[in-house]
Amino acid sequence: MTHPRVEAVAREARAAIDAARSAAELEGARVHFLGRQGELTQLLRSLGRLPAEERPLVGAAANDAKRELETLLEERLDAARARERRQQRERERPDLTLPGRRPPRGALHPLTQVRDDIIAVFASLGFSVAEGPEIETDYYNFEALNLPPDHPARDMQDTFYFSADTLLRTHTSPVQIRAMQSQRPPIRIVVPGTVYRRDADITHSPMFHQVEGLAVDENVSMADLKGTLELFAREMFGAGSRIRFRPSFFPFTEPSAEADVLCFACGGGGCRLCKQSGWLEILGSGMVHPNVLRNVGYDPEAVTGWAFGMGIERVAMLRYRIDDIRLFFENDLRFLKQFA
Repeated sequence: MTHPRVEAVAREARAAIDAARSAAELEGARVHFLGRQGELTQLLRSLGRLPAEERPLVGAAANDAKRELETLLEERLDAARARERRQQRERERPDLTLPGRRPPRGALHPLTQVRDDIIAVFASLGFSVAEGPEIETDYYNFEALNLPPDHPARDMQDTFYFSADTLLRTHTSPVQIRAMQSQRPPIRIVVPGTVYRRDADITHSPMFHQVEGLAVDENVSMADLKGTLELFAREMFGAGSRIRFRPSFFPFTEPSAEADVLCFACGGGGCRLCKQSGWLEILGSGMVHPNVLRNVGYDPEAVTGWAFGMGIERVAMLRYRIDDIRLFFENDLRFLKQFA
């Protein structure tokens, strides 16, 4: 059953559907003709204004046209959406000839790299690695190392205390005491670890890392210490590195010396980095104090020893020419990627 007005709208709708080239255009045609304000919908709503004898004829024709257009739109929409999905898959299809994307690789932190390199140098000389607790007693951190309760050098450490007898270790030297208590000479150890002091600026951190070395045996001398540290300097800073000793004071060594390495920036000529001296301090060292040997049950007349201690951050700053210690702890990937 047809009606001229209905047939005119249906013909226009079929033409719009045939001309549509995408699901979006088909949806636009549906809204234009079959939506709430669509032409065929408005025609159905206007039936009440038609003469009574025309209403059944127009209503039946309009409903037939609506069903026909809905079926046609559904078929065309399904086909258009399937075609667009195929086209999208083609656009997004991976190119199997392209090289794969490698996931980013992590790397050891620069402080870990420097620590491992330091240990490797001394391991090649026959030293073993020793470790100990970071929470220490006053005895191991101070008294056994010749720093009695009233010793003024305790103020230099600026210690984090938990109680009168318990603290965060201020150096890794307590491990040396524990090692000597547990074995007899000869001893050759390096002691890497984290230490804590109340100090914070561009060259100091309240938490930092040290490596200490200890050698105890018969006839160990200051010459052995100097030769060992000269070899270390060449391995860490290059074959042209030189080292010098300056007299100093540490309660646990006697005699004591601080060691400097030739400034890499000016080659010894003097610059702002080395404060015009031509040298950069890297560690403290000396012969183990007889009182320390006695405290662990050694006879200072039978054996002697030497020890040194260096900050890993200090060595890393010198090695990589870094002027702010805080860069090591800020976890800035732009900084860390340079050491990958």
